[in-house]
Amino acid sequence: MEPSVHFTELTEGALPEPLFRRLLRRMSALGTERLRTTYQTTFWYGFGEPTNVVEEAILFLRPRVVKNLRIIGAEWWLSRMYATDVRVDFHQDRDEKLALRTGKLVHPRLSSVFFLNRVRGGALAITSQLPDPSNPSLAPQKLDDLTLVAPRPNRFVVFDGKLTHGVLDVNNQIPDRKLPGRTRLRRTIAINWWATRPSDTPTWEETGIYRALGLRSRSR
Repeated sequence: MEPSVHFTELTEGALPEPLFRRLLRRMSALGTERLRTTYQTTFWYGFGEPTNVVEEAILFLRPRVVKNLRIIGAEWWLSRMYATDVRVDFHQDRDEKLALRTGKLVHPRLSSVFFLNRVRGGALAITSQLPDPSNPSLAPQKLDDLTLVAPRPNRFVVFDGKLTHGVLDVNNQIPDRKLPGRTRLRRTIAINWWATRPSDTPTWEETGIYRALGLRSRSR
């Protein structure tokens, strides 16, 4: 599968170069901190004074995303993986803890991904079809409307929060096993934009996690 540019909204050079470089440096300083639980480590940001470089980036991106929508904040997490070992299935973003507790599905208004680097394969795949538990990686049965977005530095894609999405492997195929070898780490930031705060999601300041991201000096 070849990455395409059919999407909800895609922006190249989304962040100013100084902010993007600062974000890259802070992300590199994290190393592999919490890499195995990267998808379970989520934070809430209510658009106040930023306390870390990711919140600084979100605040810059906010006008491009929110427009006339009622969005009160963003849930974010670091999405880091090797495209030879994709560990996230096709899914719809949702209030995860609410769904597990009650079965109720509440989706963000918008989902988005900010890409930090280029890797071989590893395209973001977006579709209107539902995940299918009978397929590898829960890939939908029909893939004829699949939209692919290749990882490229400082690229930002926004799409409807109800859409199914996943990550393809190093060959841009549906992941069905761990592949031999290892490519460079695919680094992105997933940002969900919400009309209501998702359940039990702490702010970054309330945790002791990813301290390398902090705006210690508040330098610009």
